[in-house]
Amino acid sequence: MGHRGKHGVSAQTFDWLPELKLIANFGAGYDDIDIKAANARGIKITNTPDVLSDDVADLAVAMLLALTRDLVPGDHLVRSGRWSSGQTLPFNRSVLGKRVGICGLGRIGREIALRLQAFKMEVHYHSRTEKVAPGWTFHPDPISLAQAVDFYVIALIGGDDTLNYVSREAIAALRSDSVIVNVSRGSVIDEDALIASLETKQIAGAALDVFQNEPSIDRRFLQLENVLLQPHHASSTVESREKMAELQFANIRAFMEGRALLTPVT
Repeated sequence: MGHRGKHGVSAQTFDWLPELKLIANFGAGYDDIDIKAANARGIKITNTPDVLSDDVADLAVAMLLALTRDLVPGDHLVRSGRWSSGQTLPFNRSVLGKRVGICGLGRIGREIALRLQAFKMEVHYHSRTEKVAPGWTFHPDPISLAQAVDFYVIALIGGDDTLNYVSREAIAALRSDSVIVNVSRGSVIDEDALIASLETKQIAGAALDVFQNEPSIDRRFLQLENVLLQPHHASSTVESREKMAELQFANIRAFMEGRALLTPVT
């Protein structure tokens, strides 16, 4: 069974497909697959990690820069003719030398950190365990990470274990000039608390590629001027999707031929 990672695969699906032996997920995230039910039935699961990490990291950086440097309002200003009439944007904000916190230092989180290090940013991070990351500062929880940084980038895996992992308390620990970037899953952050913090200007802004209940996102986001909204397309490049498809089919071939799976999910 090929799976694109958009619609869930539940235990009920397994009831409908009693001969199912493999789920080859087209994507790195597999939080919408009932892993426990699959394991109980001996169903193997694969995903497509690594091959999309660079493009997701690129978009995270692009979103951070677009929000802080007012790229979308600047485009609107020029297109509308208001710039030629003498209107200008207020001064925006540089990321150079600022402190960035990466919440989730997995494959994607590490690539984001490496890119932002090129902007001479001071890298802080939180993960379940301290990583080998010379010069980067480890924080044991999301709240202490929030207290230490200017920009807060979320690169967590989805699922029950990370539901609202970036909590109301973590958001409250950010300063009024802080910015949140999320390229992981909408479920990992307390979305109501995020919206409230944006509405009251408790934080400066958010750049979001993922949401709860997407694509039917909370309409309160649409009323906010301090957000950059994207349609969950961080890995949507021709190159990444070709590599993901190749890896998905390589896993299927390995399974059919009785060989070890290339990227099993356990």
